[in-house]
Amino acid sequence: VFPHITRAMSGMILTSHLFMKELIENTTTKAGLKVFVCIFNRIYETGRKVMEGFKESMRIVFDKHLGQWNYTAIPEVIIPEVA
Repeated sequence: VFPHITRAMSGMILTSHLFMKELIENTTTKAGLKVFVCIFNRIYETGRKVMEGFKESMRIVFDKHLGQWNYTAIPEVIIPEVA
């Protein structure tokens, strides 16, 4: 779907995130694939550090054919103790 989105946005002057959203949502393929966009308006804290050992322990499963672009990050599930 990314090449189709790129084509839909080609040559366009991106004046706002809402215009970009509209362009992406209007993207379709011959097979009938439609794209839905959700913009999160949350303000994220910058400079936040990850927990020690997080990067080393994060399980990442790479796709067999396009692992450079397609992968899944599987975080460790921590179940809190009940007192």
